[in-house]
Amino acid sequence: MMTPAPFACPPGLTPMAHLRCEVGALASLGAAPAGERRFVPLGAGEVSGPELSGTLVEGGIDWQWMRSDGVLEIAAHYVIRADDGALIEVRSEGLRHGPAEVMAWLAAGEAVPRQDYFFRTLVRFTTGAPAWAHLNRTMALATGERRARQVLLDLYRIS
Repeated sequence: MMTPAPFACPPGLTPMAHLRCEVGALASLGAAPAGERRFVPLGAGEVSGPELSGTLVEGGIDWQWMRSDGVLEIAAHYVIRADDGALIEVRSEGLRHGPAEVMAWLAAGEAVPRQDYFFRTLVRFTTGAPAWAHLNRTMALATGERRARQVLLDLYRIS
C-alpha cells in the first residue's frame, strides 16, 4: 500500500468580517421535482471586521432549495456599501443541514447554537471600486447562524 503524499499547500483562513442581516418572510414556490424552491428577502444589516466594514443595501435575496434529503442549498446575492461608500456585490453559495429536530427548531424560529448544525457558504465579491479591487480576486468561507429574523455570518478570507 502506498503512503499518501502530504498536502503541499493547505489553505489558510484569515478573519475578514462579521455580517448581520435582517431577513424577511420566507416565500415558497412549492414543490419542484428535486425539492421545495423558496426565497427569503434580505434587508438591512451591518458588516464589521478587520478587512471589511459597512452596511448591507436592502434588496438582496437568498434563494433556497430544500432538498428531499433535508439539506438546504443556499444561493444569496446582495450588496455591501463599504464605509467609504464603495458598492461591493456579494454572491454566496452553500449548505445548511443538521439533525431533523434541530432543523425543525430553526424552521420554527427558535434559537439554536450554531455548533448544533452545519451552515457554511463560499463567498465571492465583485466591485469596480479601486480601493476594493483585491476583493475581485478573493474567496471567503462563511460560517453561519440562523436566528428568527436574522442571519449572522463570520467571513474568513481563504489564502
